[in-house]
Amino acid sequence: MPAEAPSEGGPRKVARVVLLDPDDRILLLYGHEPDDPADDWWFTPGGGLEGDETREQAALRELAEETGITDVELGPVLWRRMCSFPFAGRRWDQDEWYYLARTTQTSTEARGLTELERRSVAGARWWTCQELTRAHETVYPTRLAELFRRLLDEGPPVRPVTLDTEIV
Repeated sequence: MPAEAPSEGGPRKVARVVLLDPDDRILLLYGHEPDDPADDWWFTPGGGLEGDETREQAALRELAEETGITDVELGPVLWRRMCSFPFAGRRWDQDEWYYLARTTQTSTEARGLTELERRSVAGARWWTCQELTRAHETVYPTRLAELFRRLLDEGPPVRPVTLDTEIV
């Protein structure tokens, strides 16, 4: 979820977390347009880099802020994606890296949301692969159910997979 306006110097650098629990469920956050709760979707925790932090540091910080989960083992980058979408009256161009992480901590509590996130993030849920495959809700990235199934079946890729650019 965007925390601040994109910079003029190219796409916003973003770190996202594909967080799995001991039962191989994935944690997704539920969000919507700040002024239109009916325009909603599910997405992985994460956000933009702040200052000179690394993507790994951003992934862990964002996960803690958005979910309260700090007991994680951060793994490799699974996927990379360029995306562009309208949100909160702006166009967001992002360069996203998705990190694999595992945790035994399954309770969530959003502790450090920005003002914009407080107006647009409405909850979190652990999903099984089967539930995600059958879901009719909008989920980002759009191929997440397929990517999640492949991750569970084959393990992390040897090198990060570049996903198709998504422009909404």
